[in-house]
Order: sequence, then C-alpha cells, then structure tokens
Amino acid sequence: MFLTATALAVGALAGGAWTGSAEASDGAPAEDQGFSFEALVRKMKDKASGAYDPHTPELPQKFLDLDYDQHRAIRFQPERAVWKDSGSNYRLQAFHPGWLYKESVELFEIVEGKARPIHFTGADFAYRKPLNPEEFEGIDLPGIAGFRLHHPLNTPDYFDELIAFVGASYFRALGKGDVYGLSARGLCIDTAIAGPEEFPRFTRFYLERPEKGAAELRLYAELESERVAGAYRFTVKPGLNTIVEVDAHIFLRGDVERLGIAPLTSMFLYGENDRLGFDDYRPEVHDNDGLLILRRNGQRLWRPLRNPDKLALSFFGERSPAGFGLLQRDREFDHFQDTEAQYQRRPSLWIEPVKGWGRGHVMLAEIPADKEIYDNIAAFWVPEGDAKAGSEHRFSYRMIWGREPEPGTELAQVISTSTGHGGTAASDADPNLRKFVVEFQGKALSELGADAPLKPRLTIQNGALKHKQLQRLEGGSWRVVLDVARENASQPVEFILALQLEDADITETWMYQWSGNT
Repeated sequence: MFLTATALAVGALAGGAWTGSAEASDGAPAEDQGFSFEALVRKMKDKASGAYDPHTPELPQKFLDLDYDQHRAIRFQPERAVWKDSGSNYRLQAFHPGWLYKESVELFEIVEGKARPIHFTGADFAYRKPLNPEEFEGIDLPGIAGFRLHHPLNTPDYFDELIAFVGASYFRALGKGDVYGLSARGLCIDTAIAGPEEFPRFTRFYLERPEKGAAELRLYAELESERVAGAYRFTVKPGLNTIVEVDAHIFLRGDVERLGIAPLTSMFLYGENDRLGFDDYRPEVHDNDGLLILRRNGQRLWRPLRNPDKLALSFFGERSPAGFGLLQRDREFDHFQDTEAQYQRRPSLWIEPVKGWGRGHVMLAEIPADKEIYDNIAAFWVPEGDAKAGSEHRFSYRMIWGREPEPGTELAQVISTSTGHGGTAASDADPNLRKFVVEFQGKALSELGADAPLKPRLTIQNGALKHKQLQRLEGGSWRVVLDVARENASQPVEFILALQLEDADITETWMYQWSGNT
C-alpha cells in the first residue's frame, strides 16, 4: 500500500465487456452476456455522468473481524486454481477478503466472447491455525480481495507467481528471476496535495480464458471512486522482462487537482547516499534506487532516491517523454546483505508511452519513513491542463518489469551517489557544508585516459561550490567530488551534473536535491 502525503499509513490493446444492456441489478453483467471492451468503455462513461455508487459485495462479519495473523493464515489451495486442468500456460488463484481488504472485487471469465462469473467458496482455501477450519466449511464468498496469475516464468515445469492485483487499484508483476518489490496503480487522484488523497479501486475484472499454449493473457477492469470512472485493458506478456500493455479510458465526474497517470509506488529507506539515523548491519535497504527519465532528444535524467526528513516533491517538465521509471540499478548482494528480502532481485519498472502524451511533468514524491514496510516513494505523469468534471482522458502505455528494462544507451551511466560531511577528513563537521561524490561508468568513459579534456557541466541552485574535483578511477569509471555550502537553509539545494567531451554530454544527467538531512 502507498503512504499518503498527509499521513504515514500503510496504505494495449485489443480484445473484448458485454454488448447489449442486460445486467444484474448491481450493474454486473448477467450470465453469458456478450463482451467487448468498447461496451465497457461506454458503460464507465455513462457511470461517470451520475453519482458515485460505492457498491461492493457485503462480507460476512467473521471476515471483517480477521486480524493480520488470522488473515495471513488463509491460503489458496493450488490444486483448485482456475485453468489448472485446461492445458493453459496460466493459472489463477484468489486472495481471501478480510482484514485490510474489506472491499471485495468480482471476477468474470470471458469464454467465446461471453462474460461468466467466477465463484469462490471456503473450499478453495486452507484455513490454518490459529483459525478453526470448521467455522469456514461451506461458506460462499461474495467476492475476493484480488487475484494472482501464475505462469512457468523461470522454469518450464513450475508455475511461478507472475502478476497480482490486490487492494484498491494496486498491482505488481515480475520478470524472470525477480522477487516482488515496487507496485503500480491504475490511477492517482490528488496525491501529495494539501487535502486528502482519493484511492480509485478496481471493482470488477474480466479475464479472457487463455488458449492452450498461449504466450500472453488479456484482462479488463472497471475502476471507480467518488470523482472518477474508468475502463482498463491489460495485455500481459511474460519474459525476461515482463511487459504489461495498458489502455486506460478515464472519465471524471468531479474536478481533480492532480491527476496521476501510470503511478509507481516503491520503498527507499536508506542507501549509500542517504543512511543517517539507521543503525543497521545492512548497508542499503530499498526496492529501487533512482528515477530515470528519457527525453525525446535522447537525454537521460537520473535522480537518485532519498528518504527525506519532510515531504519532498520534484517536478520534471516534459513534452511527450520517451519513458520514465523507478529502477533498481544496484544488483550486488554485498550492498544489501539481506538473505530474506533479497533487495538485489527487486524489479525495476519502466513506463513507455504509446503515442505522444503531450505536455506535462513527471512528479516524484519522497515521503519520510522509519520502517521498510512503508512505500514512501511515488512517481507518475501529470498531464498539463485542468482535470475538470466531465472531461475524458485516454492513455496507452507499456509497463516493462524486470532487472534491466530501461532502453540501451551509449551514454555513460551514474552508478553511485555518496554523501557525507564536507571538508577534509580531519575537519570538524559543518552542517551547512556537504560533500557529494558521483561516479559515472560506461564505454565512452573507460576508453579515455586520465588526461582527456573531460569537464563537468554543473549547475547548483541555492548552493555555493567550495571545492570540485574530477577523477579517473581504476577500471575506467570517473567520479566528481563536490563540496557545497547551503545558502538559504529553508530551501533545498538543487544539482544538475553531466560530463562533457568537446562540449557534448557523454554521460546521462545526474540530478539531486539536498534538503537538509542528506
């Protein structure tokens, strides 16, 4: 779950929703109704023209009363997975409702162009200690908390978990060899503003029954909240990097101050650039270590993540960006030393817009956190212009989940950012002076000798440069050492840095914000 800005709390492209008007009284499609995505889009547009009806199947009280340990003790029985005996490359398992998941969702299967409900009962789950399984015998579930899809991702004879949708509009996926880390969301409404954030939720899912041997799977979702209704289409393509193609049709029934498209949520507790206040044997703890933005002209902006002492917002103005994402570049176990969490195996997630998105900005929100259970990082696209009631928005994009999803480049990359008190090793620490060490690595740099006419392109706002040094390291990487004094203590210091040869950038552009603690 994502942490709101005001309270630290746990918080594309073809296919088929039903045609015709036959529905159950609660708005769900009647049994065996024809299905098309176009009709689902029309339905959600019609719903946006009326008042929000937060219909959700009512859960039995015993589900609502479950605590964390009790809910965690409920496991889906793999032998009862949907499509288990169909010869498909996919199997579907459900998450049990209850505990935090008090608003259940409904699932439908599309077979031969018709939508049919998928029902689950207590027999589909194992109710382990401390629960008494006899209390759940024969119970029918009015809905589920979410679902996950399994696929032989890593080996041909084992169905690994591939993608999961659970809680509001959150979902996450894996590439080959990954373990779960960051999440995505269907939509952000007023994240990190002065007022409350709104959490749109997926209320119904429609999954096309995968044909035998099919490599990809397509599913659809209804998204709703007080000020929005939306229709989504997802095409899932597993692989070394798993690709999820998204086609989102969004209809606003109320004004929105900040509309967030393709939202990503992650965790950054501390790293080589930011570990003040953490007495831990592990050198680093984070799901991702930086935000990358690829501009249309090929310029790459790299912004290392931080865990600030107060809410920090960064805005990167763009016109039809080629992509952006939260990456985990650090893949060395020795840098994390966590055999259980395995942060070195957490996936990166790259967002690649389909067609132009026009003007807007990539927004990065960094929220203070004192535990790694909190997702305190958010990044998303905010389109230019007002998001008013009655407006319609469509965004198509590819999500690439994996260890190396970012597009290749001849530019050298930032491989580390380190900070510490400024001055020499023997000097007393000055809270107004800080040292920043940025290391670049790549073929364009490794072939240069130490006497190459390489120079930094450096811009600093709200800071005075006291010392600068450019060094070639063994192995061919280069680093820049900066000592900077902060000028206005109430404002952050902003950095822009790249290395140039003959007045042309041969590295990506490092961007950083020093806001006081790091």
